[in-house]
Amino acid sequence: TFKLLGSGQTQSVFQFESSGMQEYLRQLVPQNLEELTAMNALYRPGPMKNIPVFINRKHGREEIKYLHPIMEKSLKNTYGIIVYQEQVMQLVRDLAGFSLGEADVMRRAMGKKKPEEMAKLKPKFSDGCNKNNIPQKLADEIFDLITEFANYGFNKSHSLAYSYLAFQTAWLKAHYPAEYLASCMT
Repeated sequence: TFKLLGSGQTQSVFQFESSGMQEYLRQLVPQNLEELTAMNALYRPGPMKNIPVFINRKHGREEIKYLHPIMEKSLKNTYGIIVYQEQVMQLVRDLAGFSLGEADVMRRAMGKKKPEEMAKLKPKFSDGCNKNNIPQKLADEIFDLITEFANYGFNKSHSLAYSYLAFQTAWLKAHYPAEYLASCMT
């Protein structure tokens, strides 16, 4: 199944059938459900530009970087890239001292794609970063990164559920291609 996914032969495979996704799958060569989940989450308008960086970092062609060392805890599993809403929630807690409730307010603002709600949270984020001795310029850079991600960032559970279903459809295609394609045509 992963051989099929990594070959980009994913026509009629849920979530992975577009030509752009097929090309990225060929470059990524996914080896597990976690990588499929990340690719599914990244293939959205907000984080899409990070796909080549994610692929290069996975394959060791690009150094994994963090804007601040505190960010490694949240972003290590995704090669230093914000992939999921939950990572943003953890980042604002670690960097700026947001409570779980305040981090969830940010998640809801992201989920509803409300930049005005995100902007209201910036002063609290900046103040919290300053209390953690994070320079204002860096705090602004991190907040801008979070805001850009929020244009269409997925939560992990949503992406995982989609990816699991995609894996199942790819498994059927890999192991029962005639039956699978016949079912797709009907």
